[in-house]
Amino acid sequence: MQNKMYQVSTLQALALGYSKAVITVEELLKEGDIGLGTFEDVNGEMILMDGHCFRADQDGNVSLIPPETGVPFAAVAKHYGEQEFELKDMQDITSVRTELTRKIEEKFGLNSMHVVRIDGVFEKVDARSEAPYRSHHVTLKEMLGKTQKAFVFENIRGSLVGVYFPDYMDGINMPGWHLHFLSEDRSKGGHVFDVSVQEGTAKVDKITNIFINLPKEAAFDTYSLKQDLQNEIKSVE
Repeated sequence: MQNKMYQVSTLQALALGYSKAVITVEELLKEGDIGLGTFEDVNGEMILMDGHCFRADQDGNVSLIPPETGVPFAAVAKHYGEQEFELKDMQDITSVRTELTRKIEEKFGLNSMHVVRIDGVFEKVDARSEAPYRSHHVTLKEMLGKTQKAFVFENIRGSLVGVYFPDYMDGINMPGWHLHFLSEDRSKGGHVFDVSVQEGTAKVDKITNIFINLPKEAAFDTYSLKQDLQNEIKSVE
């Protein structure tokens, strides 16, 4: 089955502070029904699921986003759930990522991209989000230092939505698994730092095509996208 990752801008550009809108939520939803990203001026965390676009705000409260909202960075795809398996008693995010990687390795997928959705019961979700910060050439790390809040959800039903990029795509996106959370009642969510899974069902799709929609305005060319930001990106992750 042909599936493609549709990406808006690059993680490198976002990390260096390019947070202007490239496309709208309405345009993004035409390209995929699952994924993650952020909004103009890094205004919260994006969770795209079931063809709807949600925003987790600075306090972890979730709302549906208007279609005209600007998107500076996102990675979305169509979700078919080709590979399905159960997760049980996963104590931390490292064990979740390890198991997801093991499963895609079984299907010879480590050099491809993937999307995942995990529906289940979570003992704890350690997450974060942020308020908007209107500035350019201020790094994502600096922005989050000013606007980010962390919060914990306990004994909660919901979904993890995630993307996987192989190591060689570092800079385009973050290598490995990047996960966001959305509660079952669609009221809570955020970027996931840590998580413990009581039980859940994971559905994964392998993706072997990518389309990257780069910013069109001249300001994009004022960013030095060749520098190594691996440590900086890991620190905000």
